[in-house]
Amino acid sequence: MNLRWAVERMQALAGSLSHSPPAEIADALRRESISILEEDVRSNRLMGEHGARLLPDPAVVLTHCNAGALATGGYGTALGVIRATASAGKRIRVMADETRPWLQGLRLTSFELMEDGIPVMVIADSAAGHVMRKGRIDAVVTGADRIAANGDAANKIGTYQLAVLAGANGIPFYVAAPLSTIDRTVSHGDSIPVEERPPSEITTIAGKHLGPEGVQAFNPAFDITSAEYITAIITEKGVLRPPYEDSIAEVFSHLTLLERQVAQERSAPA
Repeated sequence: MNLRWAVERMQALAGSLSHSPPAEIADALRRESISILEEDVRSNRLMGEHGARLLPDPAVVLTHCNAGALATGGYGTALGVIRATASAGKRIRVMADETRPWLQGLRLTSFELMEDGIPVMVIADSAAGHVMRKGRIDAVVTGADRIAANGDAANKIGTYQLAVLAGANGIPFYVAAPLSTIDRTVSHGDSIPVEERPPSEITTIAGKHLGPEGVQAFNPAFDITSAEYITAIITEKGVLRPPYEDSIAEVFSHLTLLERQVAQERSAPA
């Protein structure tokens, strides 16, 4: 959602300068890209401050995929909440799902947290239910790729099962995402398209075949977490609570004219 908006913003700028010298176009695009980055960092830091207030001290937080600086370009959404919690002086530790099949949790999230000196432990995706049942998790915080008007959230495959497990174990499940991730043109999550990626991502690792030759595999890249399993949505404008149809509509109604215009541009259908 956000990536598409940023690309279209850059394309629109380039189009408005189509008769300008190439060097001038390049310089304008560079300045615009820096503006996008700075806006993103400011938004993520505000989101982090709001989210940090929700987490106890001490806290063990489970997260999935990568929603940090490497995904957002600056500070992070879910990891922004974790960073802000640590900066607030709270004792926070993280359990990161490995996040098959591309292992973003192992390769990216653990790297970012170790660089920041925040304690992190990687677990297999299938171990999440076990550690929740053992009382080792205080909260789950994930990002989102798109959020429908009713609060349903699309995120990396494996997120939905975390939300269901968290609910079954009485653990709060938080989604951290900027308002630009909310697509009010989509009424519910079933209308969000889910990308299906090549089966080879499941059956091979680093080019090495793990299963029998010719075995079939189903590889959806995302899943949809129903709003009923989401305790709160953390945004740069504050924490949204159920019923999300109302809280989402209310937060957008209080945006300034410029903020509303930007949000509408970001959520316009492709």
